[in-house]
Amino acid sequence: MGQPRGLRARWQDLRERTRPVHPETERALADRWAALPDHVRTPAQSLGRHAVGCEGTHGVFPKCNLTCTPCYHSADANKVRVDGGHTVREVSRQMAYLRERRGPYAHAQLIGGEVSLLSPDDHAAALQAMRDAGRSPMSMTHGDFDPEYLRALVTAPDGGLRFDRVSFAAHFDSLMRGRRGAVRPRSEAELNPFRERFVQMFRDVGAETGLRYYLAHNMTVTPANVGQVADTVREVVGMGYSMMSFQPAAHVGDERRWKESYAAVDVDAVWAELERGLGQRVPYEGIEFGDPRCNRLGFGFLLDGRWHPFVDPDVPAETAARDAFFAHYGGIAFSGTPPLLLVVKVLRAARHHPGDVRTALRWARSLLRRAGGLRALVRGARAGRLGLMTFEVHSFMDAEHVAPAWDMMRRGIAAEDPQLRATQERLAACTYSMAHPETGELVPACAQHSVLDPVENVELRRLLPLTVV
Repeated sequence: MGQPRGLRARWQDLRERTRPVHPETERALADRWAALPDHVRTPAQSLGRHAVGCEGTHGVFPKCNLTCTPCYHSADANKVRVDGGHTVREVSRQMAYLRERRGPYAHAQLIGGEVSLLSPDDHAAALQAMRDAGRSPMSMTHGDFDPEYLRALVTAPDGGLRFDRVSFAAHFDSLMRGRRGAVRPRSEAELNPFRERFVQMFRDVGAETGLRYYLAHNMTVTPANVGQVADTVREVVGMGYSMMSFQPAAHVGDERRWKESYAAVDVDAVWAELERGLGQRVPYEGIEFGDPRCNRLGFGFLLDGRWHPFVDPDVPAETAARDAFFAHYGGIAFSGTPPLLLVVKVLRAARHHPGDVRTALRWARSLLRRAGGLRALVRGARAGRLGLMTFEVHSFMDAEHVAPAWDMMRRGIAAEDPQLRATQERLAACTYSMAHPETGELVPACAQHSVLDPVENVELRRLLPLTVV
């Protein structure tokens, strides 16, 4: 006799739930890899092999209560009313389209102006809409809000937690104006107490409620503060953030806030300052994420104050493990998957590649040797001196190049001008996209900020005027 129908259905459901890679993820990754320019299809490339890319919202709450030089927002951004209903509707619409186009899982940023201008309930509703679409959301903020706001955001009406974990990226730099207690900071060092206070707020709320969190630190870099990057790294690296991201400024947004030339600061200059601050090399060639002219990443961990990459590009045992990971496990969603389910998925994938066990052991042995051995790792973990740390430099492009390059791309024209051709290559390899279900497009962030934001914000002024008549 065959299995009862109900048992067969449950077994099939279990097989589908433990399938290593969702079929829609396979499709989305294959599409992303096929669309990449040839020069970024390297063995180290994670885009299209492990990640479909990051996602962001647009036109949801452009208003901000700080003024910065430079500012990527258009001149109309602060003339739009923050409206929670509009935000949640637009976020839901955009996330549904991203779910349709890019599969059941991705990282997405709740971004616009300042996210804490939303009421805690509206903020929470937007995060839930992102989660409902299979996204892992990160709220983008200047960090100038109080613990009461955070408690209200994460606490449900019954007193329990709305979310078991939240992610925030806080932007701190001396180019920002209007922060309470540091209205016009004269140096990056002046902001260190505010950076520490932001982390402590999450520690306190976490201790009270059991909330888990991931915190990133963002910083815009211009000629005015590039010489302070190294000192900032030294101070911030041990504060409790899990990522430090730097953005060399580009000519995008409100021209009234371009106070100087930003062409002098590039990704190489900022990376050199990062390494100077850490007092060590930070290899970025081991794992790539898009075009290295746009993104430069160091994935690794801190142990007793020293940073260690997960993949040293100069060690064959480690690059071999990277290659096996991308080839055999790249499509598995490692974050956001329950631990037991993740183990089963990995084991199902490993069943077809028994040689990967030896590859993984060689990688682990090499990494432990670099880190000082297993005992050092255990001691560091017990003492709280072990933690994940990602370093990133993300370079936006000037609007004067993006606008014509994007227009030509939409018309299927490959630019002959070297500058515009390079811009098109970078746009094609962009790791950060916004959804436009009304046109059926996924728009690179640089094109969104340079070309589409100004038009959208003019329309939003009509839809959401500051003064309701």
